[in-house]
Amino acid sequence: MTRLSYDGAETVVFDPVAANRTSTRTALYNLGFRRIEAVATLDALSESIKRRPPDLAVCETQGMITELCATIQALRQGATGYNPFIVIIVTAWEHSQRLVSQVLNSGADDLLLRPFSTAVLGQRIAVHAERRKRFVITSDYVGPDRRRDSDRPSSVELFDPPNSLRMKVKDRLTSEAASQLLDQELKAAREILTREKLRRDAFQICVLWRLVQHSGLKIDNFGSDLCKLGDVTRGVARRCVGTEFEPAVAWCDSILAALEGLQLGVDRNASMHLLGYAALNLNQVVAPEKTQGDHLTSVDATVAIIKARTQTADTSNEKQAVAI
Repeated sequence: MTRLSYDGAETVVFDPVAANRTSTRTALYNLGFRRIEAVATLDALSESIKRRPPDLAVCETQGMITELCATIQALRQGATGYNPFIVIIVTAWEHSQRLVSQVLNSGADDLLLRPFSTAVLGQRIAVHAERRKRFVITSDYVGPDRRRDSDRPSSVELFDPPNSLRMKVKDRLTSEAASQLLDQELKAAREILTREKLRRDAFQICVLWRLVQHSGLKIDNFGSDLCKLGDVTRGVARRCVGTEFEPAVAWCDSILAALEGLQLGVDRNASMHLLGYAALNLNQVVAPEKTQGDHLTSVDATVAIIKARTQTADTSNEKQAVAI
């Protein structure tokens, strides 16, 4: 087994508690890390990642689990920072189901419970340097693939994320060589991220359109769907700029115009027609290998599943109410 050498790797430690921050930094130093930056606030963490993306980030959840997970999620989605694929280990003092779920859904690589020994931290870091999980991209998640049944058929594309930690500590590349290789791998990975996010988000827009349409224009019951439609559409438009999918921006503008009409109650039938027409054409631009008919079939199948789940949940709630 190749011995790992950590002295060339760059690391950032985030922890609002000074004593814990020092403890983590000491453990990393004892493992052989020498380029360690320690920060006490999330703003400082974000600034550090933007200024000089580290190879490893060790981040504490204490007192700000929601804010930290939102920061990690934004990074993974490519919204902040040069490298969305930094190895991220989150640390925590508690082991609640809510905390575990939030951390895993943020796209972090690992969750390590405190107090931990230097040896345990070293074992976790070694795993991500040598056998990091492949990444998956969905409409609301970018991160390690954690499916329990890896043999189950899935349309989700998996890919090996760029891993500058591995380049430096296992492959022992110089900082210059690692930077050049990382640039190459990031270009390919960002293309995958952009393409898959656009496909997933465009499909989600179509699903949300169908859900709103099936509501019979009872917009008050689907206000959250309309808000989400706007947020996802604006995100798609931003991702398309400067890419081969830039023609899709015009369809995004049409979707937003239709949403404004629905929210204002101006000729709702026309607005709904425009929404569906623009959504299907947006989907066609980012996934041209299928016909609009094929796309609509997939959308309706997904909507049917969502409605069935909702109906089952409503029935269950009614039974519980009767029992009470």
